[in-house]
Amino acid sequence: MSKAFFKKYSPNPKQFKKNKALSILGDHLYRPSLWLLNRHSVAKAFAIGLFCAWLPLPFQTVLAAILAVYFCAHIPLSVGLVFITNPITIPPMFYFSYWLGNKLLLQEGGSFNFELSWEWLTTGMLQVWQPLLFGSLILGIISSILGYITIHLLWRYNIKKRWQERKARRILRKQKKAEVRLAKHTPK
Repeated sequence: MSKAFFKKYSPNPKQFKKNKALSILGDHLYRPSLWLLNRHSVAKAFAIGLFCAWLPLPFQTVLAAILAVYFCAHIPLSVGLVFITNPITIPPMFYFSYWLGNKLLLQEGGSFNFELSWEWLTTGMLQVWQPLLFGSLILGIISSILGYITIHLLWRYNIKKRWQERKARRILRKQKKAEVRLAKHTPK
């Protein structure tokens, strides 16, 4: 995706000044560096957004915004990437986190029946919180590192490709000019 796409769909920082919930971030939220699209801010935003997406916590977007301010990353991208986890993707992602956590902690993955009730949240979560959190942290770290490196590589590839296209256009223009000069100086 191009810069133009992100600029078109990124919110205006002035809109956030009206939001009272974001006042905890203070004036730091309105620094221009947090809204610029460059290789470093986008790569950091991908790392933050992907890391926060794996965390089994409520208010992942608030955490992503705070981390984006702290690390000078592109805020809208950091917050937007958190929405990788949505009601459709949460069950397989967190089950995989739980499974990985069990494997890495060398625990036996006990079967449990999930119920959306207060009783299960108070008793059932005690069985699964350690492997779930450990697996989520591992997957969050891995995906954030991969996201950071991938954005840097894609950005570098895109720049190299544009330089090669410019070079090819320059060479083509020089050839056309040479052909025109040659056509003017050749007798008919």
